[in-house]
Amino acid sequence: MHLTGKQKRHLRAQAHHLNPIFQVGKDGVNDNMINQIAETLEKRELIKVSILQNCFEDKQDIADELSEGTGATVVQVIGHTIVLYKESKENKQIELP
Repeated sequence: MHLTGKQKRHLRAQAHHLNPIFQVGKDGVNDNMINQIAETLEKRELIKVSILQNCFEDKQDIADELSEGTGATVVQVIGHTIVLYKESKENKQIELP
């Protein structure tokens, strides 16, 4: 799914108040983490993932890996935080402009 600039701005504003739910550590991204994030995205649509200091992978690579594995769109990578969005099939809560 490709988001326009206006849609990304809207999602960034909504994500501002969220706390990161998942953390990527020194082991990086694994299949179990991807499955859990995919399930959470189905329930919440918009989540933050935190990258810990001991993670040696590039944060953009992690964002791409999570996006690819879950089918989500990377809204933003800022500092050590990734914001992911995926439209829910059953729990649609966020209306994009």
